[in-house]
Amino acid sequence: MRAVDSVAVCAGLVTLLVQGGLARAAEAGEAPEAFARVIVAETELRAGPGISHRVIHTAQRGDTFFLQGRAGSDYWLEVVMDDGRTGYILGDTVETVAVDPAAEGAPEKPGVFAPPALEAAWGGFTMMGGVFDRDGYMEFRPQLVIGPAIAFEPYVGLALQEQARRLVYGGAGTLNLAPDWSVAPFVTIGVGGIHEAPRDEFIQTSKQSFHARAGGGILVSLRWRILFRLEAANVVLFTEDTYANVQSYFGGLGTYF
Repeated sequence: MRAVDSVAVCAGLVTLLVQGGLARAAEAGEAPEAFARVIVAETELRAGPGISHRVIHTAQRGDTFFLQGRAGSDYWLEVVMDDGRTGYILGDTVETVAVDPAAEGAPEKPGVFAPPALEAAWGGFTMMGGVFDRDGYMEFRPQLVIGPAIAFEPYVGLALQEQARRLVYGGAGTLNLAPDWSVAPFVTIGVGGIHEAPRDEFIQTSKQSFHARAGGGILVSLRWRILFRLEAANVVLFTEDTYANVQSYFGGLGTYF
């Protein structure tokens, strides 16, 4: 009972502090914002208001989060993390302050860009669309993040030609040149196969060939762990007897986790 009473007292003080700050700011004609600052050595942010929800982030002493509001009972606070995701933190592990956003030293409200997801990610996927050899193209690409700078990316895509459909598949290695940047350049190289199926099999037969591609682009980290990827590559199509150079340009959205 004493622990519950202590939590209640702390929550009441927090509420009074925030309300007092809001009232003073209102009198001054300001538009204050509330922030929660971690005051314990370590605390967990959860997907919902309660210990039954999964942990989505572990915060350290001094970490600051933009405060959305109180999540009903049990003294859970709803906060916004740097990457735009919403989490819930126990109220007695933080202190809540209301400040003028223009004040010196005030924490920044989360913006459009987010901290790079590659720093702590282990996997992800991207859906992309664009042009492959002047034909419309769509590609699905999962990612296995070996380290912040290195990822293995299998891929499968479909190119629609006037007389045939090309199934493009393979795997690529990607080197992220600045994994700690929100807008990060990368280079990639991959190999695989192409299965070309004609729309009319009475006129043409299916073909099998191979390809190698090398290129690069940029990876943009946005809020809510959304990633925008823009890529261009030179692709060499070859069989035992022939080869040809084509270009591909595509972009899309994905996520890391």
